[in-house]
Parts: sequence; C-alpha cells; structure tokens
Amino acid sequence: MQDLLEKIYRDNDQLAFRQLFLQYSERLIVFAASLLPSREEAEEAVSDVFVKIWQNRASLPAVRNLNTYLYTAVRNTAYNYRTSAGRMPEILTGEHIQVAVNAMAASPEDMLISKENLRKIESAINLLPARCKLIFRLVKEDGLKYREVAEILEVSINTVNTQMAIALKKLGEVIDIRQHFGWME
Repeated sequence: MQDLLEKIYRDNDQLAFRQLFLQYSERLIVFAASLLPSREEAEEAVSDVFVKIWQNRASLPAVRNLNTYLYTAVRNTAYNYRTSAGRMPEILTGEHIQVAVNAMAASPEDMLISKENLRKIESAINLLPARCKLIFRLVKEDGLKYREVAEILEVSINTVNTQMAIALKKLGEVIDIRQHFGWME
C-alpha cells in the first residue's frame, strides 16, 4: 500500500490513484451510507474525499494509517453534508447498514457453510442495533482493528470491545438456539 501512495504523491500516477479508489471506494460508500440518508449522497461524499486526496496528494506522506485516514475523511465529509443540509451530524440510523456475510467467508471451512445458513447468519447480523452492526461490519468485513474503529467513530476502544462482545453474543445465541432445536441444516 505504501508503494501505491508513493506512486501517487511522487509520480502523480493516475493509475495508482485509480487502484486506490477501486480498492477502497465500495466499503467507504457502505460506511458513508450508514451516516447519510441515501446511497447517492454516500457515493458523492466518497467521491469528494478522493477528489480532495488527489488535489492534496503532496500531503500523503504525512498519513500514518491509511485506513483510519480514509474512514475519518469520509465520516467528516458525511457530517459536513448533514450539517449543510440542516440535519444533525448524528451517527447511525442503521437503515442503510447491510452486512454481507459471504465477504467474510475466506477459509475452506467457511465455504462449507451452506448458502441458507449464511443467509440466516446475515439476517441475525442485520438485526443487531445500528452502532453494534456498524462496528461489527468495520471489524469483520473491512478488517479494521479495534483501535482504528474507535478512532474513526470517535468512541473509546472499550466501546468497540463491548459492541463486538454484544454482537458475537447475539450471533452465538442465534446459532446455538438453532442448533439446539435442530433448525440448522
């Protein structure tokens, strides 16, 4: 990733910039959609962030953690959109946060789980409270560290730990209950 950033700020490499955009844009749009009322606004916010990154690419060497930098930039842009539209920059209505479990299935064991079971797990995740679901998605789907999520959402790392524990407990209950009653195939 550092090589990509160096190509962008040293060589003004537009292909490297495009690669960075393609690598991050979709998950940043999903994140922005958790803060804005529509996917269109989320896409616009993420586009604005990447335009600013290109315009200010000379400052990229100062970025210590690209994940935190990008998510924080999207969060701030989303807050600015909400504020300029006369809406409070509150976080998480939850209606736009969707988790795709199949994105987490990376190991051969995970691939053995049937599509029906994946659908059930995905439904259970989508029933989590909004903040809990967002934190779970950022950690498990986007692969961010607890510390990064805490910094991006401006919460303590203990909040992230607590929300992950709640998410895993609720998912465990759903899965165990289904196994107990023979609901899982």
